[in-house]
Amino acid sequence: MLNAMKIIVTGAASGIGKEIVRLGLREGAGVIACDINGPALEQLESEMASGKLSAYRLDASHHLEVKQFFAYIEQQHADINGLVNNAGIYLGKSILEYAPDEIDRVLDINVKGYVYFSQMFGRLLLGSRRQGAIVNMSSVSGQEGSSDAVYGLSKAAILGLTKSCAMNFAPYIRVNAVAPTMTNTPMMSHIPDWRQTEYLEHQLTKEPLLAEEIAESVVFLLSRKSRAYTGATFDINNGCYLR
Repeated sequence: MLNAMKIIVTGAASGIGKEIVRLGLREGAGVIACDINGPALEQLESEMASGKLSAYRLDASHHLEVKQFFAYIEQQHADINGLVNNAGIYLGKSILEYAPDEIDRVLDINVKGYVYFSQMFGRLLLGSRRQGAIVNMSSVSGQEGSSDAVYGLSKAAILGLTKSCAMNFAPYIRVNAVAPTMTNTPMMSHIPDWRQTEYLEHQLTKEPLLAEEIAESVVFLLSRKSRAYTGATFDINNGCYLR
């Protein structure tokens, strides 16, 4: 499905990002995996054992590091045509407990990082009028609200970014978002028990959502099979939030 793709995946060393890398490689894509966690990236390379995988350590919230990364991409992977903005953090705190530096940290990673990568990826492809695709990782929390208001804010912002970039990058780059519900990743341990119960009670299908199932939707949105989709949000939530 992705034989003609070379994709960047941020937050690639664990959770949903890792499954996107795994499935992308299985579907024939070249993958540049980005993460702030160097040892986890090394483990990813060892586990995947693929000549189509390259790893790059960076902090997605630091503009200079992202700029240096795209200079590397232009030199070593100029045929890049896919981007998955996935890096994110969730502190699981009440807005009443947030310190200013914590607000900055969440918004820097969850919003600014997506903006930096989208901006530089867009410049690279639009400069040569090449076709490509971006998939942004949002959340059901960005649609119906979150017990962590700052996280919910960040994920709602990504929905707006997705629509605006779809307009700005047309007709060359398609831009879509996925909005999963709770998934069994390390991040879920920070969600309060009462909120987990609410989500589960509202789900229309009861089988737990898996990270690899989210990866399948991401791979679809990167592929030519989704060529008619742009500016859209794909709800992957077992029916727990019906718009």
